[in-house]
Amino acid sequence: MSKKITLLMMLLFAFGIMNAQDLIAPSYAFSHSKTAYITLADGTEISGTIRDIDREKGLIEYIKLQDAAGKKHKLKPEDIKFMYLPPSGLDKLNKKLDFISDVQKWNDDKLNQEYLKEGYAYFETTDVKIKKKQTKLLMQLLNPAFSKEFKIYCDPYAKETASIGVGGMKFVGGDAKSFYVAKKNEPAFLLKKKEYKKEFAELWKSCDKLISENPEPKWGDLTKHSLTYSECVQ
Repeated sequence: MSKKITLLMMLLFAFGIMNAQDLIAPSYAFSHSKTAYITLADGTEISGTIRDIDREKGLIEYIKLQDAAGKKHKLKPEDIKFMYLPPSGLDKLNKKLDFISDVQKWNDDKLNQEYLKEGYAYFETTDVKIKKKQTKLLMQLLNPAFSKEFKIYCDPYAKETASIGVGGMKFVGGDAKSFYVAKKNEPAFLLKKKEYKKEFAELWKSCDKLISENPEPKWGDLTKHSLTYSECVQ
């Protein structure tokens, strides 16, 4: 790959970062040389290098890890409480380089911010409401720097708005048209761009300020809305 194309790719990634609603871009490719950190459902901590990750319809089915002692682990989502995975190569370029300075007070102190600043992707097992059923899924958190009161998870099936590519290759995705979202201690549920205006008042009903200041709510302001909500519920 020429230096010109490489530079263009980096600029496009930077453009995507600035226009991604201040959310971390989802990771789909992970390093097989850097250390991953996994905490199991029983509290056991495992660190090692990723050997393989298998996905089914966008969701992780299992992850194979080899620890420093050479022991191999094959883990299913139900075995995992949370994990920090190192993105690989170009995928890492699509991460935010610095977290927003004025939202540090909304940090979830349960999360390792140092790993996040290094570009690690954070996944956690959480309750998810799908239609009338509730289940537990291993979900990637996209706003780990300010997720104390409101969490935004990757929808693995989400479609995207227009993206940018070079030579037929897609390098920068547009904004996702849906996310799984969750208020503190509540199950996550699917929030869609096309339904955001209709669901806006119900979603943010405990924050009158947010509702009154946004008579015509925009999907692209979801991050800003979540921060205003965080201020309301403190």
